[in-house]
Formats: sequence, C-alpha cells, structure tokens
Amino acid sequence: MIVDINTESRINDLEKSYAAIRDHSVAICTPLEIEDYVVQPMADVSPPKWHLGHTTWFFETFILIPYCPGYEVFDHQYNFVFNSYYETVGARVIRTDRGNLSRPSVADVYKYRRYVDEHMKAFLHSERLTEAIETLLELGLNHEQQHQELLLTDIKYILGHNPLFPAYNKENIVLNEEPGEMKMLKVSGGIYEIGFSGETFCFDNELGRHKTYLNDFEIASRLVSNAEYLQFIEDGGYRDFRFWHAEGWDWIKLTGTKAPLYWHHADDRWMQYSWVGLHELILNEAVCHINFYEASAYAAWKRMRLPTEAEWEVASEKFDWGSRWEWTNSAYLPYPGFKKEPGAVGEYNGKFMVNQMVLRGASEATPGGHSRNTYRNFFHAKLQWQFTGIRLVR
Repeated sequence: MIVDINTESRINDLEKSYAAIRDHSVAICTPLEIEDYVVQPMADVSPPKWHLGHTTWFFETFILIPYCPGYEVFDHQYNFVFNSYYETVGARVIRTDRGNLSRPSVADVYKYRRYVDEHMKAFLHSERLTEAIETLLELGLNHEQQHQELLLTDIKYILGHNPLFPAYNKENIVLNEEPGEMKMLKVSGGIYEIGFSGETFCFDNELGRHKTYLNDFEIASRLVSNAEYLQFIEDGGYRDFRFWHAEGWDWIKLTGTKAPLYWHHADDRWMQYSWVGLHELILNEAVCHINFYEASAYAAWKRMRLPTEAEWEVASEKFDWGSRWEWTNSAYLPYPGFKKEPGAVGEYNGKFMVNQMVLRGASEATPGGHSRNTYRNFFHAKLQWQFTGIRLVR
C-alpha cells in the first residue's frame, strides 16, 4: 500500500487543529464551578453547558450523521436540545429556555464531547473524507471559535450579574497603561475595494469583494477610553435626548441606563466588574460593553460620528485594532452577489441580515488567529454584553 505523504500530513494537521480548538473550549470553562454551567441571566446569554453541547452537535449533525455510515447518534434528544436556529434540521428548545436545561448534566455533555471527538478522529483518517467535507469541517471549527468568544462573553455576564461579583480568573492582569494621544488620521476620498480576497477561510458574508466610493474622512488612531467616556456621563450625556437616536432615547427611558454595562457607582466612586472581580474603574482602559445607541450618542456629543464599515476596513491598516469590537454606522446587509448556500449551512449568516448593525475588528475574547479586517460581526443596536468599543470619525 502506497501512502500519500502529503495527504497524511494534511490529515494530521486537520486532526491537530480539531483537537486544539476543541480543547480550548474546555479550557475556557475550567475556572467555572458546576453551578455556573447552567445559568442564563438573560435571553441573549446561553449557559456554558449549552455552548459545549451545541458546538459538538454541529460536528455530529453536519459531518458524522450524513457522511459516516453506521454512526450511532449519542442521544436522539440532543438534536432538540442543542440545535440553535437551524430550521432545516428540525425543532429545538427555544433560546429563552436554555437555562431550564438542568438535564442533560454537565457530566453528560462532556461525555457527549468525548464520544463525538473519538468518532471525528476516526473519520478524519477514513477514506470518506473529501475536499467538500474538509470545507465543512473548517466551517465547524470556525463556528466553534465563534462560540468560544460567546462563551467568554456569556461567562462574564453570568459572573458579573452574580451579587457576589466572583472573579473568573484572579490571575488575569489588569492593565492601566496610558492610551496615548488620540490623533485623527486622514484618508483621501476615492474608489476603494472592500471584502475578502484570498484562498484562506472566510465566512460567506465577507465574500463579494466590490468597489465603493468614499469621501475624504479622518478616523481616530485609538479607541475612546473610560476616562473620556466618563466625561460624557458627567456632562449629562445620558440625560440629554439631543445626542440620541429616537430608538436609543426610548431604550434609555425604558431601562434607566446611566453607564456602560459592568459599571457601578457607589460611595461616590465608579467601579467596574472585570475578570478579576469588582474593582475601581480603570480610566485608561478602552471603554467596553456599550451598545450602538451609546456609541452613537457619545460620537454626537463629541460632534463626530461612527465610521461606516467601508471606512473602517479601508483605514484599518493605519491603526491598531483587536481589543474591542468596534461599532460602525452600517446596517448588516449582503454584499453584491451574495448567495446563501443550499440547506442548513445557508442559514448561517444570510437569515440575520435585518435590524442589525455591523461591528469590525476583534476583542480580548476573540480566539487567536480568528480575526481579519474583512470580518463582519453583527448585533442588534441595544446589546451591550459583547466586548464593544468606540472609534470616532469626522
């Protein structure tokens, strides 16, 4: 039997990538107590246990069941429990009820992960692995990395809303470095191209590289700091309707919000919750956990605005990015020529292209190597729980 060395090397690389990414999800949950795995403080937060099960369900449902003859499903109820939003795949637990899933147990979910991982390892070394399935596998691994970011985001919300403000990891380093001068970087108007170009992985919503015209603009060299945002608060920014979109002002009146998420004002001091627990506000840190309404209101207060996603992408080589997801002033819409893939995979991005705003960059929760300047993240304008910040434009 002649062994293709290149094929064997490629499969070994796939297996290593699969194992490393799967292990990282488990590592993220290592600091948790067993009770932390099941909590769902709000609808947008999924319990950590559900993330671990859902990412496993993806490989079982889209690779092992259709392409591995003789594969026995770990538990037939798990398709109902761990399906997220794929209508093609069948009925599912509604999102708001994920916190009611005391069963399957955390131990059962980890057994599920090991079971699927063992079968995936065997499948990767089988003759049934094709180029098309490798593409699907790559999507599944990037999907898990997306959930690793959501895992961290949701864990912070879970612990940050515990009245005891427990630390996720007391060994995390709290930085208080000077942010440096905010310079406005000039970008000349003209015709530019945006969108993904290359042979490496990207999501379908990045495809359709196309030309766009931009006027002259200036973009900030760094993100807005906590100290700068605090000036907005102290100047009555949350009490002055003039800075807010009508929908944003309605949100203010409905929620009574007076500061970014995880900020607390007590005994005439501003405190914040972070990975190490509750502590005094770090003034030099880039402001985080604000929604689109807040970002837009701050920009209006500064007599500036947020960048469009095209402006951000064109200018991204001029500044450092990656510590916060950066709100843009662009609605999440398809690029020219966008086409949804057939079947369940086609539900991945296209169905969400309504009532959402685009964010660009990455954050401290983004897995290494899982960011690029064409990446199009998207969330509803009211959501604060992601690691979001502000970059100004004029």
